[in-house]
Amino acid sequence: MVELKVDSEIVLKEIELSDAEDIFKLIDSDRKNLRTWLSFIDSTKEIEDTKDFIRSILFLPKDIRDLVTVIIYNEQKIGLIGFKLTDFVNKKTEIGYWISKEFENKGIVTKSVVKMIDYAFNTLNLNRIQIKCGIGNEKSSKIPKKLNFKFEGIERSAELLNGKFIDAEVYSILKDEWTFKN
Repeated sequence: MVELKVDSEIVLKEIELSDAEDIFKLIDSDRKNLRTWLSFIDSTKEIEDTKDFIRSILFLPKDIRDLVTVIIYNEQKIGLIGFKLTDFVNKKTEIGYWISKEFENKGIVTKSVVKMIDYAFNTLNLNRIQIKCGIGNEKSSKIPKKLNFKFEGIERSAELLNGKFIDAEVYSILKDEWTFKN
């Protein structure tokens, strides 16, 4: 079980099936806000959908599984952050994240991204991390910009969101470029 202490208020705890109810409640209570940028919201209709998502992660052997964590702020579960599409052979991954609206603009996600990057480079020995943000999702795109990621370009029709394909900004950072300190 991976648990990463970000600071005195924030902990990233590897997701477990027992987190399903709390995660579903977070999604359900903030559905209108979250669905603006997250394609999975409309297909997450009941707790069983969240359990299926968690099972899909836990099904894989630990040595090839993407690390997905619950963001815990002052002992309250407020969102998720994790790796996706990790390619261990080529030593690269993507970071995805979301939190409940009431916890936005507190630096929680930025600090959590820093911790995940440190873990990816120093523990998993990965070489490349990317973050994709839907065009117009300024809150999300501020994070890779602040952390000195390089803008690589636009992925056209990157995601089907609310019935329409949207483009995404693609940012990346390499291990030897990572110098950010809190």
